[in-house]
Amino acid sequence: MIATKTIPDFSLSPHVDQVGIEERASRFTKRSIKNETKFNGLMLALNMIDLTTLEGKDTDGKVKQLCYKAIHLHDAYPGLPTVAAICVYPSMVKVAKKALEGSGVKVASVATAFPSGQAPRDVKIRDVKFAVNNGADEVDMVISRGKFLQGEYNFVFDEIAAVKEACGEARLKVILETGELVTYDKVRKASDIAMYAGADFIKTSTGKISPAATMPVTLVMLEAIRDFYYKTGKKIAMKPAGGISKSKLALHYLVMLNETLGEGWMNNEWFRFGASSLANDILMQLMKQKTGVYQSANYFSID
Repeated sequence: MIATKTIPDFSLSPHVDQVGIEERASRFTKRSIKNETKFNGLMLALNMIDLTTLEGKDTDGKVKQLCYKAIHLHDAYPGLPTVAAICVYPSMVKVAKKALEGSGVKVASVATAFPSGQAPRDVKIRDVKFAVNNGADEVDMVISRGKFLQGEYNFVFDEIAAVKEACGEARLKVILETGELVTYDKVRKASDIAMYAGADFIKTSTGKISPAATMPVTLVMLEAIRDFYYKTGKKIAMKPAGGISKSKLALHYLVMLNETLGEGWMNNEWFRFGASSLANDILMQLMKQKTGVYQSANYFSID
């Protein structure tokens, strides 16, 4: 139960060396990748994507179309994997669940007054339970950044723990909204709070705030996951979201993931990209490798 959870002393979260983390992150972009490794990396990245539609104008038809794309990424290229998940608002979970039935693609739902998080806890919990009761396999919550920035770390911890309990069997992704946290030290502290409170994933961003995911911020979070694993033996998954639209950048992220956490995290159970536009760029790169020429973007569905 939440009441028995031990809250660590988060003042002990380590200081992040800004120069060091940015230099290490930049080195991952300089790795030479051979063609066979590049092909395997692109296929893996494709299978790690959470295709997302989070707009006020979302309709049943738009969600069904996105679900179709998740399963049929490019019918002209047989043997492609599916994406990992479709991410929608709670009101669209039931539509997505039915459209994806039998495909193995997960249904993720944002919740907790996404993207602001500005709602009372009981409203957030009802939001989560509505999504889960409609079939969500995963829940993406946002932390209360205002409370965090005021130093109310126990409030943030307790809220995450309460949401985790409300998730039941669904996996919980905790969105830090790193663009609003500003410093690497705060990103590290928020990562630690989320993991100790019960997060299954830690996620950079909602995609609604700039900057979203960056390699240095993601590296800070990956190192937090590594340290947490060494201390507890528990694996936590990672999801950079927003701003990753090109295949080359996705490959850099996979190099960083492999060299920081190792092979055990190199699958979509433990790593995701929140980057819908990335799928089409990867498809274009794969078709270039297969045919020798680039296809026009018009050959690929937008959603």
